[in-house]
Amino acid sequence: MVVCGDDALARRLAAELHDVYGERVTLLVPPSRAAWGEQPAVAPTRIRPSALLGRMSAALARTEGGGEVGPSGEILLPVREMEAAEPSEEALREAGVQRAAALALVYDDDETNIRAALIARRLNPRLRLVIRLYNRKLGQHLEELLDQAAMVATPGLDPAALDASTTVLSDADTAAPALAATAVAGTSKVVQADGLLLRAVEHSPPGRGEVPAPGLATLALLSSTTHDPAGAEGSERSGVEGPLLLPDDAAVEAAAGRGTVALEAVSYAGPPAPLRRLAGRGAPLGEIFSRRLRWALAGVAAAVVALAVVAWLTTGDDPLHASYVTLLDLFAISDPAVGEPVARQVLQLLTGLVGLALLPVLVAASLEALGAFRGAHALLRPPRGLSGHVVLLGLGKIGTRVLARLRELDIPVVCVEEDPEARGVPLARRLRVPVVLGDVTQEGVLEAAKVHRAHALLALTSADTTNLEAALYARSVNPDLRVALRLYDDDFATAVYRTLRAAHPEALTRSRSVSTLAAPAFAGAMMGRQILGAIPVERKVLLFAALVVAGHPQFEGRTVAEAFRPGAWRVIALDTAEPAERRPDLAAARPDDGDRTAGGLLWDLHPGYVLRAQDRVVLAATRRGLAELLGRRPPGPDPRMS
Repeated sequence: MVVCGDDALARRLAAELHDVYGERVTLLVPPSRAAWGEQPAVAPTRIRPSALLGRMSAALARTEGGGEVGPSGEILLPVREMEAAEPSEEALREAGVQRAAALALVYDDDETNIRAALIARRLNPRLRLVIRLYNRKLGQHLEELLDQAAMVATPGLDPAALDASTTVLSDADTAAPALAATAVAGTSKVVQADGLLLRAVEHSPPGRGEVPAPGLATLALLSSTTHDPAGAEGSERSGVEGPLLLPDDAAVEAAAGRGTVALEAVSYAGPPAPLRRLAGRGAPLGEIFSRRLRWALAGVAAAVVALAVVAWLTTGDDPLHASYVTLLDLFAISDPAVGEPVARQVLQLLTGLVGLALLPVLVAASLEALGAFRGAHALLRPPRGLSGHVVLLGLGKIGTRVLARLRELDIPVVCVEEDPEARGVPLARRLRVPVVLGDVTQEGVLEAAKVHRAHALLALTSADTTNLEAALYARSVNPDLRVALRLYDDDFATAVYRTLRAAHPEALTRSRSVSTLAAPAFAGAMMGRQILGAIPVERKVLLFAALVVAGHPQFEGRTVAEAFRPGAWRVIALDTAEPAERRPDLAAARPDDGDRTAGGLLWDLHPGYVLRAQDRVVLAATRRGLAELLGRRPPGPDPRMS
């Protein structure tokens, strides 16, 4: 794997590929990293001698500067790091793009990524490309162009066999699901599958007579040190049994007293977002006419009715005709009452005076109605009585994507933004989301966003100090508030997290960097579009993948129960869509077509269902198990046969 970039995402992506997937990685970075800070080198991974030794040794022999053999016989595979001012053709050749399986271009500049992608596709048509771009439309066109170039360069190649497809991702898009899940469920350990957000939930051991917590699937049995009071989640001590991934029913029953990890869908169960629309679409009258204006109109109408009744009583005229004459006098259309009785003349004068009062009222009503209709494109204010919502600070590149994801989940949101021309302000206006314009560090801004009655606070501005200051102030107003901060520096984020957790032990606090949240999605795309994501379980990792049954004897013709290999893989869902209608990438966000429900995947799969060749399934697998299914390592022994 080759990773090219100029910011923290490149190094974290290299670490993700190296630590989670066990891949050999070459990292290409600019000579000077002063702009984004020096980061510690990625520690080498130790692989003990196994059946992989022969294949790994041969691979190392073909790789320049491949690795070293440690004193205990293990193979050290450090990340190979190179420096180049830009990803030129010479730099990409030196990095070994011609022999690489995948290339990630994660420079902050879109033009640099596009230029390097065109060069890399020419050097290696079979190369799997993962490109960082914010522009979605440009990304779609670039994917088609590079995939077409790969097909032209390799004539006769089956398109289905060309897993070198191009994937264009945005760090904002990939981090948004995790940030949204943090606001809803308090965790960023999520996997996106066909529009659903899935999370791994840790459950304490059920007591005697208690029913185990429900979930889509049981992923693991936890060790006894899961809830470490020192803060090292899942730390393993000597003599303590570690987590057991993908256990069978017998193992779960035998491990009484140990917690479990279950797969659940992230959903929002709080109050729905208030509907605020204009007239003609179910709007309240108060949005068009103010209260004072309605009282003025009611007073004028009452005066007109009283004058019509008096005219009817004094003149003895027909009530309908008396009302008609009164309206003519009101609008100064009737003839002067010269020679008429005194009562008629007085009524005409009084009606004219009421007409003079009506004129400014009509003008005010017209102006307010016009302003209300223009308000359809203006920013809304948080409604009275709003509670249980999410306060989102910052409508930049990241905040915009998170706002869209939160609204897809029907979560009420109040945004706070200092710049009225920020990137996400038009989206908030279109989604009818209340926005408070102002500096979050100024007094009264967070109060205007109703932070004292909020469910969670997402501080996603580009300034770490601003996010921290807002979080601390929000904690003073609402000590139980769920807080998630976007912090760039990992050491700073760890210190903030531990301090806030110690100061507010009952409240949930998370500190995350966008590059850390985005790296798993980029790494999964580099492994192939079948990889949906990874979720850590203590010191181990579970991978989620979409796999077509055809060509895999471990699944084809077997039932779901028979295809389950404990400790290796487990079928957790079935794609019910027809092969021609399937989405090529289940991990990608669903298109914005108004359908917010996730379709296609059947999660409650019967154990007796027989898997067919045309079926596509979603798996939970260990690294070794998935590597065996993808043909990346020799098959291991089946635990059920021993």
